[in-house]
Amino acid sequence: MSDLENKYKGENPKQKNNSSKNISDREVAKYTIKDSVFTNLFQDKKYLLQLYKALHPEDTDITQDKLTDVTIKNVLTDNIYNDLGFIVGNRLMILVEAQSTWTMNIIIRALMYLVQTYHDYFERTKQNLYKSKKVKMPKPELYVIYTGDRKSKPSEVSLSEEFFGGEECCIDVKVKMIYDGKEGDIINQYVVFTKVCSEQIAIYGRTKKAILEAIRICKDRNVLKEYLESKEKEVVDIMMVLYDEQEVMRSYVESEVYEAKVETAKRLLQMKKLSYEEVAAGSGLTVEEVEELAGLQLV
Repeated sequence: MSDLENKYKGENPKQKNNSSKNISDREVAKYTIKDSVFTNLFQDKKYLLQLYKALHPEDTDITQDKLTDVTIKNVLTDNIYNDLGFIVGNRLMILVEAQSTWTMNIIIRALMYLVQTYHDYFERTKQNLYKSKKVKMPKPELYVIYTGDRKSKPSEVSLSEEFFGGEECCIDVKVKMIYDGKEGDIINQYVVFTKVCSEQIAIYGRTKKAILEAIRICKDRNVLKEYLESKEKEVVDIMMVLYDEQEVMRSYVESEVYEAKVETAKRLLQMKKLSYEEVAAGSGLTVEEVEELAGLQLV
């Protein structure tokens, strides 16, 4: 099979060989490492309780057994796996983590998460929305933990303000923003952890060494120390992948674009009116690739 046929099937043999070498040489850290740790950390009720008390320090009587995890497990879309939901008494707490990219779309994401969580809640508590009896539901609190750098740091963002110019509408969603937490609390430690990770990745790239260095530094600074000591191997495992997720997507897109170019070249060649140079210019392939494709069509 020719190189062009391989590329047409979505595989560039030269790229494939290079990728295989890179994969064997080093493991690559996930681009979503902070998401993974965010989820894993707060699945432990010990840390979830610390999170709740950081948000509601006045509520001193709450214990771990009063926390009910209602985190959605990949229900809506692939990018909602790092969100967190739990119920405490009459409160429904929804937390969304945003990383380096600032977007007001996070409000929509929080709204979708809230609606799905309520849907699951009514099913779990066997409450029928189509009967006359008014259902009971916990009061929602929506938060975004933003771990990136930003000059403007609003304390709250609103659906009506951001998407409808502040006009009254039938629904509004208000999301409280968290940036750093208070010195030493679990939120602050988590944010510090993400920043240390970013610093080490800037030095060592997205490698296992960067992750191990980040863990070492955080333990030395007493940042998530107990968590990292008890789950270090697990943390490393969930932060590493054998192939960079972004590279997978880039290769896929390149493959799709290349396939479209080949199809265009095929149609132009079938016209039998254009030179190879003209077909190359019209399709985006090189003259050599057009010549090879023309040879394949004659076989």
